[in-house]
Amino acid sequence: MIYLYAFGSVILVSLISLVGIFVLTFKEEWVRKYIFFLVSLAVGALLGDAFIHLIPEAFEEGISSAGLFVTVGILIFFIFEKFMHWHHHGADVEEPEIHPVGKLVLFSDGVHNFIDGIIIGVSYMVSIPLGLASTLAVVLHEIPQEIGDFAVLLHAGYAKKRALYLNFLSAAAAIAGTLLAFILGEGGKELAAWVLPFAAGGFIYIAMSDLIPELHKTKELKHSSLQLVAVLIGILAMLALTLLE
Repeated sequence: MIYLYAFGSVILVSLISLVGIFVLTFKEEWVRKYIFFLVSLAVGALLGDAFIHLIPEAFEEGISSAGLFVTVGILIFFIFEKFMHWHHHGADVEEPEIHPVGKLVLFSDGVHNFIDGIIIGVSYMVSIPLGLASTLAVVLHEIPQEIGDFAVLLHAGYAKKRALYLNFLSAAAAIAGTLLAFILGEGGKELAAWVLPFAAGGFIYIAMSDLIPELHKTKELKHSSLQLVAVLIGILAMLALTLLE
């Protein structure tokens, strides 16, 4: 019975990635014009998730060297992006307009969703009510982040349907995480705790290195003000979720 509940829950969590489908109802021109607002929301959600959720949770799980793992995560994502830039300029590519930040977001969010899957699986092994509570927390947490991730993929140059598809594949990593949790048993929770700060480092790198510099390209006071509001909304959304967890 717990397997049915657990895998049903992670499938639901994966489907949350399709929340970006509402963007498909808008004209391409309108989306491109106001994408800066959603990218700003992504900045707030990524930073809020890293500093309000992932890093504190790693320390709570007893990972005293969490700060070191965050730093390692930042450096690994820096190297990863460098490699993608070298590959981008050193080979013929089919989609030369795609910015590497798109692949970084897919990878980092995949890692995060993988962790969420482990957490859900471990929770259900304790009890069904705890599993349901963890699923609710993950769903509420995923909605603002998936909207931001989808916006970043559009900003990176992906077509809307392509971005939606790739975002769903990244979210489906939660299913693999739950499967691994059942295989590892109690060891699944320990693995998730060690991976948390690494994912946080990836989120911090993407927000600070790739997204914020893009926001600085907008000089208009009106747009800059809206950017700040969107960043604050993303952070406050993550802060509010701590009251529900």
